[in-house]
Amino acid sequence: MSLRLRIFKPAREEEYDVIVVGAGPAGLSAALYSARYRLKTLLIGETIGGQLASAGIVDDYPGLIEVEASELIQRFVNHVSKHGVPIVRDRVEDVKKEGDFFRIYTRSGTTYRSRAVIIAVGLERKKLGVPGEAEYSGKGVSYCTVCDVPFFKGKRIVIVGGGNSGVTGAIHAVGYASKICLVTRGERLRAFPVYVETLNKYSDKVEIILNSTVIEIGGDAEVRYAVIKNLKTGETRKVDVEGVFIEIGNQPPTDFFRKIGLEVDEKGLINVKPGGYTNIEGIFAAGDCAGGKNKYYYQQVITSAAEGAMTADAAFKWIIQKGYQVLGLQKIAPTLS
Repeated sequence: MSLRLRIFKPAREEEYDVIVVGAGPAGLSAALYSARYRLKTLLIGETIGGQLASAGIVDDYPGLIEVEASELIQRFVNHVSKHGVPIVRDRVEDVKKEGDFFRIYTRSGTTYRSRAVIIAVGLERKKLGVPGEAEYSGKGVSYCTVCDVPFFKGKRIVIVGGGNSGVTGAIHAVGYASKICLVTRGERLRAFPVYVETLNKYSDKVEIILNSTVIEIGGDAEVRYAVIKNLKTGETRKVDVEGVFIEIGNQPPTDFFRKIGLEVDEKGLINVKPGGYTNIEGIFAAGDCAGGKNKYYYQQVITSAAEGAMTADAAFKWIIQKGYQVLGLQKIAPTLS
């Protein structure tokens, strides 16, 4: 997926009213609404679109029927860009309170200062943790079937995971791969019945392997095989493949949250109050990374976008209540009466 982004060269230590961390639907929506409040806003994220970037067709966003995920993301980006919000591709590694500002530290070494921070980093892909996985990441090992399977046209692949991601990935892969082994630890596939029914139509091309997992990935310069183990019998088999797609779910970057000092719930998600307020005054959270007893958890694009808008509203009100001068208003102050 290729997005049209305005190139932005940030100034070190530049000050903002709001910095949004994360560029998925929640982060993009938060940046949009923050900018509409005339707050000086910066968006920092590694993957533009977040988990939405790994989707295919989106048909559950009101008003957009069967839109490509890449197109929907581009529309979000265009809307945010229209309001002059810079988008920086980087990873935020720490956030520290210093006086009336937060200092945001990124992997690239650039730091920024902001009155308020909205965390909308979503979730991270779970890994198998087996020999060869890290070594062949990007060389045949992928965590997004929909994103990368077009590069495996006419090749043999293994997909690990029996949930919605694994099954829909296998359905998508049918149009590309010559042979697909779908491996799951369960007694059956856990995906929605409609997905399983669709997958069963391709039994000539898809082999479903239950009660099993991949325990090793190997090859030469690229992936050439995977070892599959039956968890009931202990039996192993080596299959010749050129790609291994790992679709075993997601997890929050809990260590990052704790490093900042954010309280998390039993699932490792940020504990939020209505409006996205966290235990740290001035830090808000939205989207799939936010949880706790006050949140109705429903992983959808529309709910993430809505939460992003609400946290931007909460951040705006908080800045006003604190009596801070709104930096974003300085540019238009002479025109105000």
